[in-house]
Amino acid sequence: MRILSGEFVRTWHGRLINIHPSLLPSFKGMHAQKLALEAGVRISGCTVHFVEEEVDAGAILVQRTVPVKSNDTITSLQERIKTAEHVAYPKALELVARKIAVLGDNGKIQWNGEPDDL
Repeated sequence: MRILSGEFVRTWHGRLINIHPSLLPSFKGMHAQKLALEAGVRISGCTVHFVEEEVDAGAILVQRTVPVKSNDTITSLQERIKTAEHVAYPKALELVARKIAVLGDNGKIQWNGEPDDL
């Protein structure tokens, strides 16, 4: 993981997306799977969002859920989330590329059509 400089994020604002291995706004930052297991949540997943200067704080484009199993380890949960990421990220890219989702001046997504049109 790399944290981008504020100047870089401001220069490319509205054109950078990130994928995070939790259902934001829960479990921001590193070690999301460990935090989810420690919290005892039954559902986890991934979030694709626009990048802001604050880490993991941008407008959410796509989220995908996965179950948290009673025998999960950090590794097993990571692998299940990676599978969801492989679906969520391409969908988010298409939403942005087709301008179905655009980051507005207010920091919120402006939807031009329905995201399920994909």
